[in-house]
Amino acid sequence: MREAGDVGTAGAAVPVAGCAQPCTHVGLVAGSDEELLAGVVPFVEEGFRAGDLVLMSCPPATDALITSALGGRASDIAADDRICLADTRVADGVAAMSDWLQRASAARSGRLRLVGQVRFGAEPRYWREGMRYEAAANRMLADAPLSLLCLFDRRELPADVLSGVPATHPLLLDEEGLRSSAGFGDPQDFVRRLPVPREPVEDAGPVFSVADAPSLAALRGALRTVLAERVRDPELAEDLHFAASEIASNAFRHGARPVSARVWVSDDRVVCAIGDSGPGFDDPFTGFRPAHGADLSRGGMGLWLARKLWDHVDVLPRPGGVVVRLSTRLR
Repeated sequence: MREAGDVGTAGAAVPVAGCAQPCTHVGLVAGSDEELLAGVVPFVEEGFRAGDLVLMSCPPATDALITSALGGRASDIAADDRICLADTRVADGVAAMSDWLQRASAARSGRLRLVGQVRFGAEPRYWREGMRYEAAANRMLADAPLSLLCLFDRRELPADVLSGVPATHPLLLDEEGLRSSAGFGDPQDFVRRLPVPREPVEDAGPVFSVADAPSLAALRGALRTVLAERVRDPELAEDLHFAASEIASNAFRHGARPVSARVWVSDDRVVCAIGDSGPGFDDPFTGFRPAHGADLSRGGMGLWLARKLWDHVDVLPRPGGVVVRLSTRLR
């Protein structure tokens, strides 16, 4: 295998159409520990030589494997499991990445070198979330001084996830070396084609439904009541209501009436769908970070807050409007 260190070294990143430099985003699909280490160890060692800030965000088993292989040098690696979505949501992972890029500016090279292994979970709804995250990185981090090596274990991951690796990574690393991904394309188009997982709780009747909310205040009040009654954890109910209220506000302010809302609740899941009759929008990455960057006083935070407080946020175009579906597991 050609050394993974050939990827993304300062001033020597492999140019690939669709992946603006200085970012390099590489996918490595491994079928054994040996394959994984053959890609990761040279990548990390090259980062040390280049003076990068080297960061790892992997599940414990992978972390232990890599740490053991690196020996004493492993102490020079920073760690942050928020980026691999360990009990965090995508908006939090994106925020953590931004924090580390800022820290990397003080490194000798000014560059961040990250080994990441997203936790995709066991259900299609989580697979979709992870693949959206991988696709979004190509746009949100395109101009960042970042070398990113993403690990995928074919022993654990379903075919649906593995098939998305070439489409979400401009570069692939395997036993033949580093190469451009023939399957890579527009990240937005990839996300638009992803199937939207069915929420079984929606098969039952909603516990709350309104086809034409009379006002934003009335809808916010109704949502507060139903979530407070149906979600046992008061703090969680308040968080979910706060985010749903922001989506309702967007529907009234940026969409068009009628504004509708429905809520479904089961023992382990709550779903809230808010629709309006406006033109909607077509950017699948809206809300992965605040619309106006760090200046939260400028607003534009509705979808971002929803992505921070609900597990899944899907913007679903429909004839004559759009529906934002919020879904979360009740813990």
